[in-house]
Amino acid sequence: MNKAIFVKLAAAAAVVGLAGCTDLKPLQAEVDALKTQVGTLQSNVAAHMADKTAENAAAKASSEAAAASSAAAAAQSTANQALAAAQAAQSGVDATNEKIDRMFKKSVSK
Repeated sequence: MNKAIFVKLAAAAAVVGLAGCTDLKPLQAEVDALKTQVGTLQSNVAAHMADKTAENAAAKASSEAAAASSAAAAAQSTANQALAAAQAAQSGVDATNEKIDRMFKKSVSK
């Protein structure tokens, strides 16, 4: 029995000794620091994702603006062609009116 009591006392002394040797406070401080770093990294990743989303939206808006600019240029070209055609038609109308006026003046003067 003495041997059993001695083993129990030795085990208890070992547990107390080990508990005293391993101070958990520094480990807990490191764990807390790591948790803080993980939180910071998660915030940084979320911010990066938000930036990426904003960047994608800006790229899409830029692409749509370029398409709108191209459509506006095509519309301007069509408008210029229509103006040229209208001016040509007006010149033809003016020439026809002059001919009619001359013919009318000749017939009146006779």
